[in-house]
Amino acid sequence: MRLTFTLICAAALAAATPTLAAPKAAAGKSCFKPQDIGSHTVGNDHTLYLNVGGKTVWRASMRNICLAGIQSSDPIQISGHGEGGSVCEAGDLDVRATLAGGGGLATHCVVDSVSKLTPAETAALPAGVKP
Repeated sequence: MRLTFTLICAAALAAATPTLAAPKAAAGKSCFKPQDIGSHTVGNDHTLYLNVGGKTVWRASMRNICLAGIQSSDPIQISGHGEGGSVCEAGDLDVRATLAGGGGLATHCVVDSVSKLTPAETAALPAGVKP
């Protein structure tokens, strides 16, 4: 009798407990972790291309011109603030670019969008822009 009561209480508790939200990636979104970035290139004053894991290329578009004068060889700090440090959308990505010889001051980039390029889009990138 006591075991039956315990099982009924456990079942009721499990039914009443809200389920945890699934990670964004499980909802069909692609995500990456900044530590998986192998290389990057600057497309223009507003665009940064990231080679992630040597398999995919991501494009990060900026609202401001934080990449003006930045070369692909200049220091760029990239961090993720999404679940588990992942980047799944623009708000998850923090980019800071430092112009070499510019006194070491990093310019904060306001990320407008982040998208994973298709293989066709990656192939269409000019040779100097492909990371």
